[in-house]
Amino acid sequence: MQHSSENMGLSFQVPDLKRVRLLINTDAKNEADDQYAIVHALLTPMFMNKGIIAAHFGTGRTTESMEESYAESKFVAQLMGEAGNVPIYKGAPHALPDEETPVVSEGAEAIIREALKDDPNRLFVVFLGPLTDLASAYLMEPRIADRLTAIWIGGGPYPNGRSEFNLSNDIHAANVVMSSPIPLWQVPQNVYGTMRVSLAELESRVKPHGEIGKYLFEQLVQFNSDPANVWPRGETWGLGDSPAVSLILDDLEYTNGYDTIPAPRITSDMHYIHHQKERMIRVYRQVDVRFTLEDMYAKLELFARRP
Repeated sequence: MQHSSENMGLSFQVPDLKRVRLLINTDAKNEADDQYAIVHALLTPMFMNKGIIAAHFGTGRTTESMEESYAESKFVAQLMGEAGNVPIYKGAPHALPDEETPVVSEGAEAIIREALKDDPNRLFVVFLGPLTDLASAYLMEPRIADRLTAIWIGGGPYPNGRSEFNLSNDIHAANVVMSSPIPLWQVPQNVYGTMRVSLAELESRVKPHGEIGKYLFEQLVQFNSDPANVWPRGETWGLGDSPAVSLILDDLEYTNGYDTIPAPRITSDMHYIHHQKERMIRVYRQVDVRFTLEDMYAKLELFARRP
């Protein structure tokens, strides 16, 4: 379902020809930043939000990680009222067993269905966790490759790579996507790590704005306070998933924001092997932190203020 800008508390409209279709793939219960990106996307009138796909986040803390992400996505959408009225799908419950075998799920099927639609509005699918559902969709239906653009928050810094959480949860899937012709924008760890915020900033700019603002702040503080979570530092956080939203609004094409490079192959210890020169991907070297955060803060405030 689409929502007018008025329902989001905004007085401007985005022309239909400038709007894009969006699917969000999120490991929402992994920690506390996916929720900010989900809410930001739901409050962005440029987006025709086509659904949220719950992703797994490995087995380090739970054996039900996808189910936990599904429940969290439903809860966040419910707090958004009418603006959260989008389909929510279950993705793969675990990583690919190898690079040839998809993990069939309703999330992968939703990606295929949306990609194959006869729709002039460009389709973006953003991945805030592992690439399992994109790789599965592609293995199930290779025709989707030139019918979407994927944005992935994940992978270590270039040129060498290193251990990184989202990548660690499905290296096979990352290699499937890297070797495919799917247009891919990668935001690696050293870049998404620049999305730093302080808890005081979030208490001032997020918490006062409605039930959803209060929840966004309190669930992050709760995660920070859990003695099991030894990171991050006591008063700061990283909203590393939020560039998946702002890079669609402005992809930094004219500000030297990214490099177009040959896609690497990724080793089992998450290092990059630069082995070919034909398949190219976009790798971001920076994101606009001010633009990303201020757009989110403004939309939250205006949404809370609406009649």
